[in-house]
Amino acid sequence: MAQTTPQSAVQPAATASGRFGRLARTALADVTPLRTSPHFRRLWFGQSVSSVGQQMTALAISVQVYALTGSPFATGLVGLCSLVPLVVFGLYGGAIADTMDRRKLGLFGATGLAVLSAGLAAQAFLGVRQVGVLYAVVALQAVCFALNAPARASMVPRLVPAEQLPAANALSTVSMNLGLTVGPMLGGLMIGVWSYQAAYLFDAVAFSASLYAMWRLPSMRPEGDPAGSARRARASVLDGLRFLRDRPNLRMSFMADLAAMVFGMPRALFPALALVLYHGDAGTVGLLAAAPAVGALLGALFSGWVGRVHRHGLAVICAVLAWGLSIAGFGLARQLWLGLILLAMAGAADTVSMIFRNTIMQAAAPDDMRGRLQGVFVVVVAGGPRLGDFESGSVAQLTSPTFSAVSGGLACVAAMLILTARHPAFARYDSRNPTA
Repeated sequence: MAQTTPQSAVQPAATASGRFGRLARTALADVTPLRTSPHFRRLWFGQSVSSVGQQMTALAISVQVYALTGSPFATGLVGLCSLVPLVVFGLYGGAIADTMDRRKLGLFGATGLAVLSAGLAAQAFLGVRQVGVLYAVVALQAVCFALNAPARASMVPRLVPAEQLPAANALSTVSMNLGLTVGPMLGGLMIGVWSYQAAYLFDAVAFSASLYAMWRLPSMRPEGDPAGSARRARASVLDGLRFLRDRPNLRMSFMADLAAMVFGMPRALFPALALVLYHGDAGTVGLLAAAPAVGALLGALFSGWVGRVHRHGLAVICAVLAWGLSIAGFGLARQLWLGLILLAMAGAADTVSMIFRNTIMQAAAPDDMRGRLQGVFVVVVAGGPRLGDFESGSVAQLTSPTFSAVSGGLACVAAMLILTARHPAFARYDSRNPTA
């Protein structure tokens, strides 16, 4: 005889399934921008692929410099070599992005990065053992990145509606951290099996995805000036800095990230810690480099809640404090698994900070200033960690890598508390009434 399932049993099962579905939609990243905007989808995919290659190259350069010199100071100097070009051309690239077609500027920067990656592959194949060559290429990479990044980022508010900006920024963080996660692990594997040239060559090929995405975008001139002639005379770096000077919430968002990256960035310490503390190899360096990105990726994937948070300033403050405490804990860890967990926690906190800082900047700035503010953002987000590389490498050279990590994390916490005490209004910033 056929048996039927009681209706009373079906209803609880359906209810549980519905609750699980609602919970998943609430917790997981909102993919609406990918579904509704083909241009944003192509830009996101191209950036995801090229980001993997970029991070493979970053790891390969770090390992190659350490292999040639055996010095954490020399490894940290890689960051300093790119800092000055990032500061100068990041600000200048942002001004250019407010005067011309941002699509063309993005194409120019991405092409330069692809050519430089091919050059790195060539020097590795030829067996050039000159640290100065690597430093020079890093500086040129910073120039191209500083031109490409402001143009690409300032396009996003034109590709998605304002209410989708937090979701779009979360997805951009997913893209970036896919590269930060997969890139170092794949780079460590390639370096161990085929040496540096394989990682460099992969990066050169991967940039084709970014070039294709940029090519398919429509023309992206600043709003209100299709020809760009009048704006070309007005848009300057100084205008952007003057605008930022009178916008305390925007300034505070940048200073919060500087506190985290300058004092709490342990990246330059990874080769020394992997070899000396954990008795590992290039694969261990890859694990340490990937751990913050794994946490950041998880934080971005489970970012469905960010759209319901309105106190964006307070969220940034809490995230930076969590980053600093996690990095200090990493410096105290003696087991590899514990160090990886703490780095992952730091990465998740950094994702939260980046999502809300990006949204504050995009919501509070007019379109004709977004390029220049994105240039400042590039200087802070990309230049800060490089200055942090120099700081942590120098402290490690004078003391030890572990002391450098612990003191850097605690200095980050202290700096964030001082900034919050001096600018208490930032903690009250409300996205329902965005004020710069």
